[in-house]
Amino acid sequence: MKKSVFLGTLAFAGLSAGLAAAGTLDDVKARGELNCGVNTGLVGFAAPDANGNWAGFDVAICKAVAAAVLGDASKVKYVPTTGETRFSTLSSGETDMLSRNSTWTFSRDTDLKLDFVGVNYYDGQGFMARKDLGVTSAKELDGASICIQTGTTTELNLADYFKANNMTYQPIAVNSNAEGEQQYLAAACDAYTTDASGLAATRAAFADPENHIILPEIISKEPLGPAVRHGDNQWGDIVRWTLNALVAAEEYGVTSANVEELSKGTENPEINRLLGVDGELGKMTGLDNEWAKRAIMVAGNYGEIFAATIGESTPIGLARGLNAQWTQGGLLYSPPFR
Repeated sequence: MKKSVFLGTLAFAGLSAGLAAAGTLDDVKARGELNCGVNTGLVGFAAPDANGNWAGFDVAICKAVAAAVLGDASKVKYVPTTGETRFSTLSSGETDMLSRNSTWTFSRDTDLKLDFVGVNYYDGQGFMARKDLGVTSAKELDGASICIQTGTTTELNLADYFKANNMTYQPIAVNSNAEGEQQYLAAACDAYTTDASGLAATRAAFADPENHIILPEIISKEPLGPAVRHGDNQWGDIVRWTLNALVAAEEYGVTSANVEELSKGTENPEINRLLGVDGELGKMTGLDNEWAKRAIMVAGNYGEIFAATIGESTPIGLARGLNAQWTQGGLLYSPPFR
């Protein structure tokens, strides 16, 4: 009797786990909208225009997931989050995913019970200062006042770096990049520190970017990527493989311009599986087989998104660097679609 009760309990637990695993996908479909946590405003990554239309590198990931799941990239509710609120909005269920230049760390993965589905930008922390300050290295910032966003790995890295180099600093706490930019421009701090990509985006928005320099030191590893909650493996797989689809598409030459033609079939089996011509990969995650095709059609592959939002031809002016494909000397690499 005890054995049957025990087995019944296990069966119920297994059923509950199965229902939980399908929760976010079902919620998004029933709602008809993806709730995506983004930055409060970082040009090139996530920022609304004068009409409230969001655009940027991280926003493109939200749109790709919405296209894959709902068939419509416009079905996204963008939830602006600060460094301190971004994870709580995800954990509470206010957002379905986070696409907000957030660093994948041990404690966030385990203690905060988040799942980072991959890396969409390999970054590192840097410093920006006004040219008239006369410094050319972060190691010349001893005693400086530094604007720093609270609730971030940046805050912790700053303390580590100055301690390791026997230097002191005065932290000027800010809650968002917009506040950091405002304080820095008002000369409330000598320097501003955040991810190097964020510094480039912030400087690009200045009226006089030429009067501000990004110092050469990169003091940390900041693998940035989308995150979901623990315990919903199906939803995590969907977000993970949507990101992978954009990365793989660039490697295989699938673009916004040719994806429709290639979806009729090619001689490359990997492309055929990616675009749903062969196999049943979509059904394995609860989607149809054209989910990846729709994701790519929104704004193109990873390279197209990078070039259009933060690349060298944009005001942000970021080179691919570590974010180049593995075949081009970078770190971008998608597992196989098979």
